[in-house]
Amino acid sequence: MSKTLLTALMIAGAALLPAAYALEIEGVNIEEKATLSRGGPEVVLNGAGVRHKLVFAKVYVGSLYLTRKMDTRGAILADPGPKRVSMHILSDQVTAHDLIASMNNALAANLLPHELALLEKRIRDLNRMMSSIKVIKRGSVVFLDYLPGTGTRVTVNGEEKITIPGADFFPAMLQIWIGLTPVDGRLRDAMLGGAPRASKLF
Repeated sequence: MSKTLLTALMIAGAALLPAAYALEIEGVNIEEKATLSRGGPEVVLNGAGVRHKLVFAKVYVGSLYLTRKMDTRGAILADPGPKRVSMHILSDQVTAHDLIASMNNALAANLLPHELALLEKRIRDLNRMMSSIKVIKRGSVVFLDYLPGTGTRVTVNGEEKITIPGADFFPAMLQIWIGLTPVDGRLRDAMLGGAPRASKLF
């Protein structure tokens, strides 16, 4: 067998391999790397954990992807590179009303009034999109991707729902998870690279 043919076969075989997973959390396989668009930037898993509500209720597995691993909120918020927050829904269903209320409360808790004012119209646009979905069921996957020069793209189960312009919007949204008053302190710590309660797959 020629060296050229062997190389071609190895490349073809690699293309058929399953995605590399870094963790398994609550039955959800968390990918080690993600590509934000076809031919677009690749990001690596920084950390992942479970979003709890009322201590015991498990809402979703949240993951944070960055161009490189960082363990401080300041470094992450200042980084201009592409990013992803993924949410794998664990609850039987999550209503748009619950998501909107949680998001708006977290933004209000972490941003100053003048910072919120600059985002007000874009937050309304996001709320309107979420309201149109009404219910997100168990097993659904939501991606919030920051694409430099484009903005914040929201995808639900593989369908792009909205892209919100501005380099300031995604850092504001990140405050929901890694701000000083996050929706879940354990999830914040996990996203910042702390050890989640999960089974490592490598």
